[in-house]
Amino acid sequence: MNAQFPVSLTGATAPTLLWAQETSIEAAALDQLRRVSRLPWVHGVAVCPAAVGVDIGCGMAAVKTDLVAADLPDDLSGMRSAIEAKVPVGRHGHDSPVNTARLHFGAGGGASGSWDPFWKRFTDLHRGVRQLDTRAQRQMGSLGGGNHFIEVCLDDEGAVWIMLHSGSRNIGKELADRHMAVAAKLPHNTDLPDRDLAVFVAGTPEMDAYRRDLEWAQEYAARNRAVMLALVCAAVRESFPGRQVRFDEPISCHHNYVAVEEIDGIELLVTRKGAIRAGTGDLGLIPGSMGTGSYVVRGLGSAESFYSASHGAGRRMSRSKARKTFTAADLVEQTAGVESRKDFGVVDEIPAAYKDIDEVIAAQTDLVEVVAHLRQVVCVKG
Repeated sequence: MNAQFPVSLTGATAPTLLWAQETSIEAAALDQLRRVSRLPWVHGVAVCPAAVGVDIGCGMAAVKTDLVAADLPDDLSGMRSAIEAKVPVGRHGHDSPVNTARLHFGAGGGASGSWDPFWKRFTDLHRGVRQLDTRAQRQMGSLGGGNHFIEVCLDDEGAVWIMLHSGSRNIGKELADRHMAVAAKLPHNTDLPDRDLAVFVAGTPEMDAYRRDLEWAQEYAARNRAVMLALVCAAVRESFPGRQVRFDEPISCHHNYVAVEEIDGIELLVTRKGAIRAGTGDLGLIPGSMGTGSYVVRGLGSAESFYSASHGAGRRMSRSKARKTFTAADLVEQTAGVESRKDFGVVDEIPAAYKDIDEVIAAQTDLVEVVAHLRQVVCVKG
């Protein structure tokens, strides 16, 4: 980063650092920062659990196969059905926990390390979720709903990829809800105009408890994607009997998480909400909508962006407005050529409800470089 940064905000009560000159920031934004700095609890590192959100650790995973477009059958409904048979979608989980010992995980798949110590840590979580261990185990390796998806894609050279989007499922939400409730009741948060502004302050038991559960949920999310990816790879492998399908090392990245990082020699607690890490060489995944394609990218290490880039196309229209605006026939038209659900139940995920992913990528060429452009041919949604 430029050697002149960070600079101290003038007029702030608590030390407030800027990675930009005050003259380049809107006056109203500077005034808001000064007012925040005067709040009695602003004296160090803090995390706002509502800003992190309820789908802790939500993110992406992808893997390139040695299959090419010519290997795929004309009718992809069988492959879609095989994937749906392996991975529960919506609010569902597996009938019994997945036997992870029988799955193959690549080194970059997000499931490194033993599973037993991970599950044993469940008893250390907020006591309000401890009765949910069976559900959490059964939802490990399940998709969820909304904008979560599993896709079979082709890159511009015709290679077949598998990509998916999911997070920490119900257990992440349960943990987030409970910690947001704790934060809202803390004395330094009682007079806030909106309870979602409530924060945990470093050095307090509440912050320690939140970070403990946050880190566990982020690991759950990464493992969940790894299990799903292994299950989908198995479904694809079984779709080609008599052939040994090979897979590259998986790519996995959070886009809704908190991490400790050092920037300009200062240890910071970085919250990325709707953003991926884009440090030099970091591989990331930036999806579009269910009919417009996605991108595999490599970070360029822009310090000005705190080594971050956008996580996807983002919505241009709310779900309720999309349901009022479009029909199932519109969905059929906009997802032509993609083997996917075409019913009104997923019309809120119609491509027109999202921003143009190509424009989103073009707007951040200083943050990432494109490794591969993918277009989906199969899309599974909850």
